[in-house]
Amino acid sequence: MRAFLAIYRREMASYFHSPVAYVVLVAFMLLTGYFFYAGVSFYTLASLQVMQNPMMMELNLQDHLMGGLISNMSVILLFAAPLLTMRLLAEERKSGTLELLLSYPLSDVSVVLGKFFAAWSVLGLMVAATWVQTILLSFMAPMAWLPLAISYGGLLLMVGAFAAFGVWTSSLTENQIVAAFAGFLPLIILWAVGWAAPLVKPSLGEILKGLSLGTHFQGFPKGLVDTADLAYFVLFIGLFIFLSIRTLEAKRWKA
Repeated sequence: MRAFLAIYRREMASYFHSPVAYVVLVAFMLLTGYFFYAGVSFYTLASLQVMQNPMMMELNLQDHLMGGLISNMSVILLFAAPLLTMRLLAEERKSGTLELLLSYPLSDVSVVLGKFFAAWSVLGLMVAATWVQTILLSFMAPMAWLPLAISYGGLLLMVGAFAAFGVWTSSLTENQIVAAFAGFLPLIILWAVGWAAPLVKPSLGEILKGLSLGTHFQGFPKGLVDTADLAYFVLFIGLFIFLSIRTLEAKRWKA
């Protein structure tokens, strides 16, 4: 536990001494702020139209504003996460400090978990920062807090999957740019692969939807929880943490 906490504190300090984390955070807040402003403007206009024509579909904040905002945030974080995870092990390999780190009495599990939870924490802080917008909105309209909490819970699971995958790709190379691209490209494929399901045979379509990050996430912005979706994200995170540990073990044996 001490080793894990030492690695975790070291990585958190590195994040907050790095300009990359602040640039990513500011870009994320600007983009989510824009989508929030656009969503509120659209929702206000649509509400006025509903008031003038009661026969129109009834609006609610979760389905017609917050759900869309959560979905947009998940896509922005898909781009942001590899930028935050690319240096975790790649920088250690390039600078030669990974060999020094592995020479200490630290288990590979502690090293990987310390780095993973640090990346997950920073992504979680970015998600938590958007609650400022939500709280401001709650003063103007009643919020459905339970569906909203489920949406944010799903978003935290999603960024956990991004962080685990990023730690693994960072463990494979000493080049941070390569680690970022290797983290981004497979994630966007996994995100979108479910879209091809209607174009192929039903049996293959079910497999594609079963693999898709986007398919397993789409219920959360609606405030819906499915145990299959929860299991998918837990297994996804566990698989790539396991692969990261095995990569470090291979590196230790080669050294």
